[in-house]
Amino acid sequence: MVGIVSYGAYVPRYRLTRKTVSAAMGWFSASGIPGEKAIANYDEDSVTMAVAAGTDCLAGLRREAVEALYLATITPPYRERQDAGIAAAALDLGSDIRTADFADSSKAGTAALIAGCDAVKAGSAKRVIVCASDCRVAKPGSFEEGNYGDGAAAFLLGDSGVIASLGGSYSVTRDFMDRWRAEEDSFAHSSEDRWIRDEGYTKFIAQAISGLLKKYGLSAKDFAKVVYPCLYVREHAAIGKSLGFKPDQIQQELLTTVGDSGAAHPLMMLVAALQEAKPGDRILVASYGNGSDAVFCEVTSEIVNLGERRGVKKHLASKKDLPSYERYLALRNVLPTEKGLRGEPGPTQVTLMWRDRKVILALYGSKCRRCGTPQYPDQRICVNPDCGALDEMDEYRFADKSGRLFSYTSDSLAFSVSPPEMYGVIDFEGGGRYLLDITDAEAESLRIDMPLEMTFRRRYWDEGHGIHGYFWKAKPTLA
Repeated sequence: MVGIVSYGAYVPRYRLTRKTVSAAMGWFSASGIPGEKAIANYDEDSVTMAVAAGTDCLAGLRREAVEALYLATITPPYRERQDAGIAAAALDLGSDIRTADFADSSKAGTAALIAGCDAVKAGSAKRVIVCASDCRVAKPGSFEEGNYGDGAAAFLLGDSGVIASLGGSYSVTRDFMDRWRAEEDSFAHSSEDRWIRDEGYTKFIAQAISGLLKKYGLSAKDFAKVVYPCLYVREHAAIGKSLGFKPDQIQQELLTTVGDSGAAHPLMMLVAALQEAKPGDRILVASYGNGSDAVFCEVTSEIVNLGERRGVKKHLASKKDLPSYERYLALRNVLPTEKGLRGEPGPTQVTLMWRDRKVILALYGSKCRRCGTPQYPDQRICVNPDCGALDEMDEYRFADKSGRLFSYTSDSLAFSVSPPEMYGVIDFEGGGRYLLDITDAEAESLRIDMPLEMTFRRRYWDEGHGIHGYFWKAKPTLA
């Protein structure tokens, strides 16, 4: 039996209401969609969000069993450096695994999911983790600005311990130019909305779902939930109705709470459906983008044994409203901000990044074999004054350890897109102490002994050399 073994998701903390966008632009109305959209922080991108979703997915599971990672995104930080490789390093999946990037279409997420299941079915990998993540920037005042939201989803696929077995898939491919972005473009181009709605969403999703039902001899009544994206609220309901699905079978869209998260969009909705699913439920998920992929699965009794996942539900419950539209533009770097000399990073030492890759990307320190004292970064000599052992250290990962805030400060002179810059000395659960940046928090909310967790973030942008510098930060533990 091949299918989903675990799932995870990530929704950034910040939200921007569409009323705030409309008020700032004056004439602009966010396509009539109410609610809000999720906004990635200035130190987040598609890779960091994929790592966050992957961390949620792999909680309590053996990472050394994962043999492949596929990352789907249409907003890769790099055009010539494998983003899946960065995510694999941050998730501490080792070097003896297969990695691949899926890109250039909003149906890349389902394409990666199908490819991962095919790899497991063929026996070329026992465990495959598929991450889909997007952080898109839209032109101010555009239809896309009102719709785009940021988020990520992740699925661990395998042939044992399956919580939702894969039943089959059906794909429709069309070279349909609804939205496109060339290499040199900062923002996507778009065709006329009625054309996209009537010729794109309405037809392609229906063709993929109809083709799947016909291929496997199924009907609408055989499914507990059907999941598919659509930027047009009325058409979303109409597509399901035209295919014979009742309103209570159609999974609720995330447009009013997260927004259109690109390649991650249908997979985040699938995570939301799985969080409410029970054994025996059949779930159908379809994507959109240059056609459509449709996949269906059947929930097994193993789902009740899966440990707690934050998924979509818990992330939606934890949020902070952005105070202004201008703040949003600064976070997305649409509105350039003066960095000053304090904000200019030094030249990135590529060779050092390679040598210390586990220390930097996977947050590995060391633990003394003699007395059990952990420390970061790794050292040859034990810092315990009662021990002092030399060269008796084992590798020790801090990325999955929670911590407590021992002391902290905020710095209004240091450059930050979201000032002030905050730093804290973190006491890790199980031992170890280190000074880290603090993110996703306000200075007035910090307090001694508050619980913190590690989060993989973009530490700086070396524009002169085109390098994103990634490292770990601390953030308040999600309640």
